[in-house]
Amino acid sequence: MNRTGQGLLVALWVSTSVIAADYFPSRGAWEHRRPEEVGFDATKLQQAITFSVANENPSPKDVALELQQTFGVREPNFKLLGPTQPRAALNGLVIHHGYVAAEWGDVNRTDMTHSVTKTFLTTVVGLAWQRGLIRDLGDLAADYLPATERTQLFGSEHNAKITWEHLLRQTSDWSGTLWGVPDWADRPVGATPADWPNRPMHEPGMFFKYNDVRVNLLSLVTLHVWRRPLPQVLREEVMDPIGASNTWRWHGYENSWVTIDGQSMQSVSGGGHMGGGMFINAWDMARFGYLFLRGGQWNGREIVSEKWIALARTPGPANPNYGFANWYLNTGRKPMPATPASSVRFVGNGQNIVFIDWEHDLVVVVRWIRNDEAQNAFLGQVLGALTDAPK
Repeated sequence: MNRTGQGLLVALWVSTSVIAADYFPSRGAWEHRRPEEVGFDATKLQQAITFSVANENPSPKDVALELQQTFGVREPNFKLLGPTQPRAALNGLVIHHGYVAAEWGDVNRTDMTHSVTKTFLTTVVGLAWQRGLIRDLGDLAADYLPATERTQLFGSEHNAKITWEHLLRQTSDWSGTLWGVPDWADRPVGATPADWPNRPMHEPGMFFKYNDVRVNLLSLVTLHVWRRPLPQVLREEVMDPIGASNTWRWHGYENSWVTIDGQSMQSVSGGGHMGGGMFINAWDMARFGYLFLRGGQWNGREIVSEKWIALARTPGPANPNYGFANWYLNTGRKPMPATPASSVRFVGNGQNIVFIDWEHDLVVVVRWIRNDEAQNAFLGQVLGALTDAPK
């Protein structure tokens, strides 16, 4: 089956999977139900929560220190360019059939969510696509920039081939320096530091490489398309309509300011690798996940189109487990064996997780869990606690 056909099938599946439930939480409130009322064995659900708490990430809660101890020891000239803050202990939420079945830890704490920020970014790209500001994802990204920026960012023969889809899927292999950071300095490749600046080059679209410099490039190009700050777009088009709080903030870097239409604007980052990114609480993360669980609609209003969700959930040719950033797919149930193949996760360092499971009408947020192994076990226990799961 060709890729277009795959996307159509996914779109149809998403549409038919939305349960005919009309409950959408109002701003500042989300109705709780006892676990038994929404299809859980309460004892088993509590056991899953206890397991998650026991598997909190043991790294320092001082995020600046943690970043220095991880990225700082393996990346050349590493520097924090954006803000950071100490984090809370492990916390989370379980939303089933639209209602809160469980909450634990400090879910009101506004913390860095690291690369979950990428999903907010690609959603803003999707809104531009829905409006026709981006005509086609196969268009060259350079064509959406004024002449000076086009030459600076996409002037080489290699970079000139890069499309929106390449940037969305982290397959652009863009080569250059942005906000003082070379692309090769992000998770450098090579046996020795001398090899790093001479990394292998790949045809755009053919090789997946997780790279925050290139995601920040996507953010900058998208800023030029909207011609207004992306946090403002996100607030007006998504976060206010879904009833999110006013406590979240989306930061860029100290040097990521540009002038558009005579106004100074900060180009925000796609994660917290070098500081910055989205600072948000678990409740607002859950609302964002619930929006996608309900097919991009909120209380009868389409916010994100089902077509965009279908595209975001379609794996690219270079990585079967990755859609658009940061849609982690569960193709063949290989990444997360305990969860359905159709489920997705928005994943950030730390780990910060928004888990969306249409098959079980479930959203789970868990923050600061140890690793993928613990995450898979925890989600498996949550699913195992369901008493109304499909047979």
